[in-house]
Amino acid sequence: IIGFGGGSPLDVAKLIAFLNGNTVQAIDEMWGVDMCKGDRLPLVQVPTTAGTGSEVTPISILTTGKSEKMGVVSPVLIPDIALLDPELTLGLPAHVTAATGIDAMVHAIEAYASTSANNNPLSKVLAKQALRLMGAALETAVHTPRDIEARSDMLLGSLLAGQAFANSPVAAVHALAYPIGGHYKVPHGLSNALVLPQVLRLNAVIAPQSYAEIAACAFPDLAGLRPQAAATAFAEAMADLSKRCGLQQRLRDLGIKRGALPMLAGDAMNQTRLLVNNPRTVTQADALAIYEAVW
Repeated sequence: IIGFGGGSPLDVAKLIAFLNGNTVQAIDEMWGVDMCKGDRLPLVQVPTTAGTGSEVTPISILTTGKSEKMGVVSPVLIPDIALLDPELTLGLPAHVTAATGIDAMVHAIEAYASTSANNNPLSKVLAKQALRLMGAALETAVHTPRDIEARSDMLLGSLLAGQAFANSPVAAVHALAYPIGGHYKVPHGLSNALVLPQVLRLNAVIAPQSYAEIAACAFPDLAGLRPQAAATAFAEAMADLSKRCGLQQRLRDLGIKRGALPMLAGDAMNQTRLLVNNPRTVTQADALAIYEAVW
């Protein structure tokens, strides 16, 4: 099976390879972590966005029904081969480049700060290098789209971030992004970009050290700051980067009504697989406050 495209087709390719391999499972028996029983067909992934990192992760995310996103997580889904060709990304529109690029940076950020027992020195090294590459390349890739070096660095950074969060799972940013994408079909990267700064600000109050350690990887001018100042500046720098890349900054800009925010907050609480990895406990009131702040 060959997966070709952005994160969605790559994720679908993983499940097609598994469901057509040595398995008699129905997909409803596979949701969650380590629920896959059996083998899959050989799998090659060719990403055309930089992006999800799905070409190296054991995760497949699907929209179920009309609005909810659910995941299948199993080592059997890790592809055999990932092929990175930056020429395949040269034609990406600026807004897709920006949204997928922020998504990849979120993978590295959340992997580094994750409280998962699987967080380890190797995942941290991968996350740091991913942020060094993408922090320096994203704006160039957005505004000078045929810069092959920037496109190469974004693809490699996305892959490294994928390897990082495949070991050390993501957390509240993704938990709050999924309901936005599920209900309103907002691209996943943009959903992440909308809530990222607010989640960083929330977490930095009680857990600044991890963000301080990676701030200068993405933004070298933040080197030398004390942990609290660095964590706060990192949140602001990510917000500014999103703006400079031309992404929408408000839920209202996407047609989301203020009255829908409590529903989004309630749905975010269902993402327990992700919320458990966040440096700070996120309550439904916290989730609502974050959505209010970005509305």
